[in-house]
Amino acid sequence: MLIAADKFKGSLTAVEVAGHVAAGLRRARPGAEVEALPVADGGDGTVAAAVAAGFARHTREVTGPTGEPVTAAWALRGTTAVVEMAEASGLQHLPGGVPAPLTATTHGSGELIAAALDAGARTLVFGVGGSATTDGGAGMLTALGARLLTADGTPVGPGGAALAELARADLSGLDPRLAEVDLVLASDVDNPLTGPTGAAAVYGPQKGADEDDVRALDAALAHYARVLTEALGDRAAEAAKAPGAGAAGGIGFGALVGLGARFRPGIEVMLDVLGFSDALDRADLVITGEGSLDPQTLHGKAPAGVAAAARARGIDTVAVCGRLALGPEALEKAGIRRAYALAEIEPDPERCFSEAGPLLEKVARTLGEEWLA
Repeated sequence: MLIAADKFKGSLTAVEVAGHVAAGLRRARPGAEVEALPVADGGDGTVAAAVAAGFARHTREVTGPTGEPVTAAWALRGTTAVVEMAEASGLQHLPGGVPAPLTATTHGSGELIAAALDAGARTLVFGVGGSATTDGGAGMLTALGARLLTADGTPVGPGGAALAELARADLSGLDPRLAEVDLVLASDVDNPLTGPTGAAAVYGPQKGADEDDVRALDAALAHYARVLTEALGDRAAEAAKAPGAGAAGGIGFGALVGLGARFRPGIEVMLDVLGFSDALDRADLVITGEGSLDPQTLHGKAPAGVAAAARARGIDTVAVCGRLALGPEALEKAGIRRAYALAEIEPDPERCFSEAGPLLEKVARTLGEEWLA
């Protein structure tokens, strides 16, 4: 039994999910062989999944999204580093949880990348998601040596709104080590930088942006892309339209155009990094899951990636979740034979969150009784 589930956001980490599922399975079949490989799709929880798979955890104090210092973690195994932008620039680092949609910066994410370079990383998986920011990765680029200047030659201020004042971009001072690193942009979204499906329009409201803020941020990001096109040529304009450019408030664009990153779906990258293929060699059944199995799951989320990889090897996959919003046909199409939801045994959503661990063990016991006969 291979447990390869993501977190239940707001209640359990991926590591905790694996532990509770394993406990429930062993109650059903005490002799069952259970292996846990917590997974992530590039968003928050990516570093924790890497550490659970054997990477060493490192920390560094960096600049938080509103300028205050925060302690951020990243992971390293050999010369492969896993950096999670949410560790430096995520919503969890907003003081008092107060949004800062116009001014939040990704500067700390750049500092975290620099930490990985200092440690000798040659392959760098940059997981993006869960950001508090919509600055197009401008803060990240300045932390790594770029100069983004206003008309009077002063640096632009932090955050996406300040990019409206950008007059000149000079990326010649970027850390030269970036040219020697294979930098992979790992994301579960493929939005462009701007427009109705761009970073500000789709994800800005999640970060506290109202309608006026969204319009201002989208216009500022479009201006930012034009200035970088003047500095770098057509490749900047192409990067702004590329899949993943709008990820995590547009930090995907900054990584693509400034850091030479290549985009890959986050779950594909993480399954490779975590050694999922080798774990499948030992598996008779795969158990995946996340907090809510819904239509978004089918678009690059961890359970869909896990199930697709298992199906390609002829191995059945079942899922656990807090809430199930997919019918049998959609589950089957995704390669998931059966899904077990906490809501099936506890209709109160608040209790599903507060008692997720014990409920998950009950669900896993039922799963084990049905699949380990």
